[in-house]
Amino acid sequence: MMIYLAGSFLPAFFSPRPPMHSSPASLPPLRPALLALSFPMLAMLLAGVFIAMRVMGTLGPLDLFWMLPLSFCVMAALPWILLSPHGRRSIGLQAPSGKAPYALALICGAAAALLCFALGMLLYDATPDNWFVSIATSFRRTAPTAGLSIWMLHLMITVPACIFSPIGEEIFFRGVLQKALEEKLSVRGSTCVEAGLFGLAHLCHHGLSMTAAGLSLNVVSAAVWVVLMFATACLFAWLRRRHASLWPAMAAHAAFNLTMNAVIFQFLWPTSPL
Repeated sequence: MMIYLAGSFLPAFFSPRPPMHSSPASLPPLRPALLALSFPMLAMLLAGVFIAMRVMGTLGPLDLFWMLPLSFCVMAALPWILLSPHGRRSIGLQAPSGKAPYALALICGAAAALLCFALGMLLYDATPDNWFVSIATSFRRTAPTAGLSIWMLHLMITVPACIFSPIGEEIFFRGVLQKALEEKLSVRGSTCVEAGLFGLAHLCHHGLSMTAAGLSLNVVSAAVWVVLMFATACLFAWLRRRHASLWPAMAAHAAFNLTMNAVIFQFLWPTSPL
């Protein structure tokens, strides 16, 4: 299956660019100095780098944790490093029309998090197979919890979670990577690839774990978690396309993280393993 997918997608990435025309819709998104590069291949290479940084930041030694927030910051900066002003607008770095898109986005993001929580509890209760229990355990590992109340911890962990990953991941996955893939694939195909990579990246938060023997994979619950993250990424991509803006996708992502952390600290924190 992987060989078939590689054979389907990779030749498209290396094929010559079609001739560009002067209409705004066909202007190249990259800066003029970077036009010799293959945008799809560059974006896929960056995706690999960011996933590697996430693996090292979440599963590596604690002194490498800084690589996780750094990856979000670099993701957020990419449009101003790689793209022209037209390219930044084309990926959705523009405000939507009116305020209604934000209300829809907040509802969608919160509902997606509640669905993930309900399914995790239904399938696994408050055991380590529950993805939100794994995330709670990672909070205990990386955050200085001694002497802090639950509400102080909630605030300390949730505020960055509602800023760094929503901005960085939406700009990269739903913005830069999606736009790059659309040069060679359909919108649907591009969304499936970027959402799939988004889901696989989140194995670092549940499914993959570091043991004395090396990396371990909890196959069944990890597969369910990847599917949930794939579906969530498709939801964020739909919001971005519907409103021609990344801001609603960022709002939905922030609402997801806010709701996820709320249920973790309300229902799972006292019972999650140390």
